[in-house]
Amino acid sequence: MKKLIKPKPAEDPAAPAARNTGPGRLIVAVYGVFALAASARAAFQIATKFDEAPVAYLLSAFAAAVYIVATLSLARSGETSYKVSVAAVGIEMAGVVAVGLLGLLDPAALPDDTVWSGFGQGYGFVPLVLPILGLWWLYRHRNRQHA
Repeated sequence: MKKLIKPKPAEDPAAPAARNTGPGRLIVAVYGVFALAASARAAFQIATKFDEAPVAYLLSAFAAAVYIVATLSLARSGETSYKVSVAAVGIEMAGVVAVGLLGLLDPAALPDDTVWSGFGQGYGFVPLVLPILGLWWLYRHRNRQHA
């Protein structure tokens, strides 16, 4: 018995490219760098001076986990990965803003810096700008069925 091969539907030339191609690759790469940087920072802080500022260091570890999830989900295609990306980048945005505001309102609350302290000042404010770009990129690719 011969199997019939279904032709693939033609791509709509007006449709945006998949979110993990072109500039999307750069966004994934930057998230990957931040995943590594935040993971290394958190591991070092927790291993060497956890008793000095446990909340700040656990927050660094949480930021690292968010960056890892964002990197992996942004690099993958599909509806589930899209939803995970939106959630991870949204959590990152909320975290940067919350930690930045907390540092302004109560500097003693976090006695040592995290990736998100000062709205990401220690990293050139990239942690503040990156989720804005990430959410914008995801918004631009929201209608894509098989991104």
